[in-house]
Amino acid sequence: MNQPLQHITVLLDEAVDALLDGAAQPVAGQWVDATFGRGGHSRRILQRLGPDGALLAFDKDPDAIEEAARITDARFSIRHEGFRHLSELPAGSVQGVLMDLGVSSPQIDNPERGFSFRFEGPLDMRMDTTRGQSVADWLAEADAQQIAEVIRDYGEERFAGPIAKAIVARRESQGPLRNTAELAELVAGAVRTREAGQNPATRTFQALRIFINAELEELEQALEASLRVLAPGGRLVVISFHSLEDRIVKQFIAKHSKEVYDRRAPFAVPTPMRLEALGRIKPSEAEVAANARSRSAVMRVARRTGVPV
Repeated sequence: MNQPLQHITVLLDEAVDALLDGAAQPVAGQWVDATFGRGGHSRRILQRLGPDGALLAFDKDPDAIEEAARITDARFSIRHEGFRHLSELPAGSVQGVLMDLGVSSPQIDNPERGFSFRFEGPLDMRMDTTRGQSVADWLAEADAQQIAEVIRDYGEERFAGPIAKAIVARRESQGPLRNTAELAELVAGAVRTREAGQNPATRTFQALRIFINAELEELEQALEASLRVLAPGGRLVVISFHSLEDRIVKQFIAKHSKEVYDRRAPFAVPTPMRLEALGRIKPSEAEVAANARSRSAVMRVARRTGVPV
C-alpha cells in the first residue's frame, strides 16, 4: 500500500506568530492563508482563533482542495483559486494575510505532477491540473527565442540559449518532449558547467514551472491586493524560496514602507507609507537540519498602516 506523500510546513510557528502578532489569547476577525498547500499553517492558525475568528484559504491545486476537505471546522473555508483573487475581498476586511510561496513536498515528490527532474513523469508542472497549458504542450509550440527568454528570465540560467536550441532541435528530429526524464537528459547535455551539488536541470525546471503557472505575476497581483484588503494594523507575512520571489516581496515592502514625494510638486505633502517593515526571518539551524528543503526559505513581515490605498 502506498504511503501518503508527506509535507513538513516551513517556519510554522514563526509564521503564525508573526501573522497573529504573538497573541497569547484566541483572536477574532478574518484571516487569510493565501496558499493552503497541505494545510500546515491553516491548521495552526485555526488552533489560535477564537469562536469569532474565521480563516479563508486559497489554492489552485485540486489535491490541496481535497486535503482542505478534511478540515471540518466551521470557521474555515477555501476557494479553488489562485491568491490573486484576494482582490475580490472587501477593502479593510482582513486582519492578516499569510503567503507561503513554496511548492509542497507532495507536489515535488509525486512523479505524475512533473515538477521534479528526480522522477520520470509527464511534463506537466501545472499547479491546477484542471485547466491551462502543460509545460509539454507549451514546449511543443514555442520557438527557441521564447524558450530561451523563459529559462533565462525565470531560472537565471546562463545556458538558456543552448538549452532552447536543443529543445527545438529535439522536437524537429524526434518529436516533442513528453516526460521529465527526457527534458532533464537534454538539459544536462546542453549545460557545460554547473555549481557543485546542483543538478544541471534545476534552473530550467524552476523556470518552466514559474512561467507555466504565472507565479511571479500572480505574486505581484496578490501583494497589491493585500494592501487594499488588510485592515489598519493587519499583518502581511510572506515566505519565499528563491531569489526572484524574495526580490519582489522585498521591493514591494520597501516601496510602501517609505513616504513618497512627487518630484513635480516639491512642496506638496508626501504620500505617507502604507506598510511598516517588521523584519526578515530565516529558518533555524535545527529546522534546516530536520528539513533540508527549508534552507532557502526567507520570511518577510510587514504591518499595514492606516493610510488608504
